[in-house]
Amino acid sequence: MPTNEFSGKTVLVTGGSRGIGRAAALRLGSEGARVGVNFVTRRDKADEVVREIAAAGGSAVAVQGDVTSAEDVNRMVEETRAAFGPIDMLVHSAGLSIVEPAASVTWETWRQIMSVNLDGTFHVIYALKDEMIARKFGRMVLLSSIAALRERKNQVHYSAAKAGVIAMSRCLAEAWAEHNIRINTISPGLIETDMGQLISGAAKQYVIDNTPMKRLGTPEEIASAIRFLLSDESSFITGQSLVVSGGRVMLPG
Repeated sequence: MPTNEFSGKTVLVTGGSRGIGRAAALRLGSEGARVGVNFVTRRDKADEVVREIAAAGGSAVAVQGDVTSAEDVNRMVEETRAAFGPIDMLVHSAGLSIVEPAASVTWETWRQIMSVNLDGTFHVIYALKDEMIARKFGRMVLLSSIAALRERKNQVHYSAAKAGVIAMSRCLAEAWAEHNIRINTISPGLIETDMGQLISGAAKQYVIDNTPMKRLGTPEEIASAIRFLLSDESSFITGQSLVVSGGRVMLPG
């Protein structure tokens, strides 16, 4: 049942035109948030999200920007502010994965993955942090992956980048807690998204067979976890990584 939990709050969702980002933008928009829907090239998809939010009575704007570019990030932040005012919350969902054997990793593919997944995270956080510190309010949810938590011989660069996202979030959560800024990560398992289509049918079936719940996750299930970590229901939670994987990865206590 939709609520007005996020009424009056402005949320920037990177990678908001598809997959997890799209589901998060729609969920938060349905609960009163004013949403900046970031996209890189798929304006038509971002515009669809904006229309869906508007049709449900919400407010949204599509903002183009490549998170690997600090200039792009600053522009999309300014465009969101121009539309809705100060940005209260961030959902950083933009990401890129390449599946290749460890021996095939080159400096070029290493930098490509790091630039999107780790450098991009830095660019977005640091474009928002001064305003959040000054206003004494901020909520951030960053998308990591269970690849950060377990060995992945065919995702060396992606695993390293996503582990870096978790480490960054913990450090900044501690540093900025005094400013009423909460930062958490979500580590999804394999989700039914475009990125989830990168692996073969046999590999996907292997994942399903080794997941206690015997299925893939949906973007909407991750959006529910994002919503929780942004809401006041998680008011005493910061610096944590929530694993949402159908039980595929169970961390020791």
